Amino acid sequence: MAAAKHYLDDPNDAVISGLRGVTVTNPSLLLDETNKIIYRHPSSIVSPRNVSVVCGGGSGHEPGFSAFVGQGALTACVAGTIFASPSAQQVWMCLSQRLPPETQGIVVVVTNYTGDVLNFGMGIEKARAMGKQVEMVVVADDVGVGRAKSGKVGRRGLSGTALVVKICGALADTGASVEDCAKAGRLAADNLVSVGASLSRVHVPGRSLQEAKYEEERLGPGLVEVGMGIHNEPGCEKVKTDLPGLVKIMLAQMLDQNDTDRAYIRIDKGDEPVLLVNNFGGTSNLELSAIVNEIVGQLGRDYGLKPKRVIAGTFFGSLNGPGFIISALKLTDTGLGAGKSMLELLDAPAQATGWSANIKPETWEREYEEVQTMAEDEKADTRSTNLKVDPKLLQSALTSGLEKLIASEEEVTRYDTIVGDGDCGVGLKRGAEGILKLLGGGQVTEDPAAILAKITGIVEATMDGTSGALYAIFLNSLTANVRKLDSSNQTQLSPKMWAQALEDSLDALSKYTPAQPGDRTLVDALVPFVVTLKETGNTKKAAEAAKIAADNTKGMKAILGRSVYVGGEGHTEVPDPGAYGLSQFLTGLAEVL
Repeated sequence: MAAAKHYLDDPNDAVISGLRGVTVTNPSLLLDETNKIIYRHPSSIVSPRNVSVVCGGGSGHEPGFSAFVGQGALTACVAGTIFASPSAQQVWMCLSQRLPPETQGIVVVVTNYTGDVLNFGMGIEKARAMGKQVEMVVVADDVGVGRAKSGKVGRRGLSGTALVVKICGALADTGASVEDCAKAGRLAADNLVSVGASLSRVHVPGRSLQEAKYEEERLGPGLVEVGMGIHNEPGCEKVKTDLPGLVKIMLAQMLDQNDTDRAYIRIDKGDEPVLLVNNFGGTSNLELSAIVNEIVGQLGRDYGLKPKRVIAGTFFGSLNGPGFIISALKLTDTGLGAGKSMLELLDAPAQATGWSANIKPETWEREYEEVQTMAEDEKADTRSTNLKVDPKLLQSALTSGLEKLIASEEEVTRYDTIVGDGDCGVGLKRGAEGILKLLGGGQVTEDPAAILAKITGIVEATMDGTSGALYAIFLNSLTANVRKLDSSNQTQLSPKMWAQALEDSLDALSKYTPAQPGDRTLVDALVPFVVTLKETGNTKKAAEAAKIAADNTKGMKAILGRSVYVGGEGHTEVPDPGAYGLSQFLTGLAEVL
């Protein structure tokens, strides 16, 4: 029920505080708190005769559209309460009092929701009655609701509105007439299709936790709602599918010409539309990037489309909703000449914090040559040495240790969940599986330096985080130190020679980490293994020393690593996850050697 927790539980306070924040991040803006209007400071407007562009609607859709106010975008924005249209009086005050008196005309961009159309319409009519030239552009880009269901109301307005606002604002900045600005806005709106999907509805600040629980239960576990609106409106269907399946459904609603209920525009193979992937507000940036990648991939494979521009981020949100919207704009000739095409207007700079598309046109238009990269096995230093080991014995020992490490993943993860961030076991398992794959490919030779170099490359590629870096440093050094033992004659690598190379590698590792035995890290297991191996030449005794030392970390207070920041008494309950995992590998290794 984390979605029901808010920093501001009073919805009215949230709206006003949020609007104040917009003026903090853009000092050229002012706030009329009474009427909830964000508008440009008169001194920031270089050409006050230019057309003024206004947008607005309920709050909760930030950055849309208060953060779109700024040069090259909106002149002003009128905000309602959360998910509710501003009143006609608010709109009238904006049009009559918060725009440059010299402006030659006003274009008002409105999303197609009944309250917005009526209230903005009344405000516009009052402004017209006072002699102002005002044009309204209504954006209805949602295809989640088809023709049959939408009836006389028409389609809802979604994130495609951001593209219309940007086009109108950039065109107004060129000094274009109010008629041309409105015409370009309507042309863009007529060539837009959008559809949303969400894992859940959002929770509005101030509403009950019971409502949040109901919303969570309404959708059901494992389901995603396709066609969901930005005000918690239900979608057209609930599906259980993975991301590729979800994107396939959404793109079909947008682009399938055989769906007569939804084929609102025609985007043909070879066209280069503008793609906007909009975050509802609660989807992580990591997942949004993966979603964008899936969308672009399917557009190319299934529809023969390569977007001219790909814009991703939060433009028209829905509070903290865990969803996203796909919008596609078919680039159409505005008929206004050079510098005023849809693409050029979208590319034009804007001083508005809500418009985060900052990749320059020349970057998009440039041809990029393919860069050749080396495969991982080509990167390894595989120079041969005269050092020898029994390849079958080495492979068997390594396999035993790695399999034992993999088997312990669940336990290591449990320990790390208690005292860390829970990723240690997964990281160790990922590295172990990569090395096992290498061993299974017949890569083990009698030259220990060659196989160590390849193992190091696998660790570098598959293990991340602190432990991955420590192992990579240690193994790189171990490879180098084994090479130093090379001679002009063929030499069998003995346990004592291994111990010397390991000891030298410990010294190298100490240059990058202050970790010592007793600090509750993987070093607690590594050092006893190396010391005992050097003293006895016995791998089994060395592994036993490592295991005892790892077990003894239970109760140690962490001095280094992420465990330092974790409170509680977890360290008294479990051993250090990294030390324990290493001891498991060494135990499995010693069972064969």
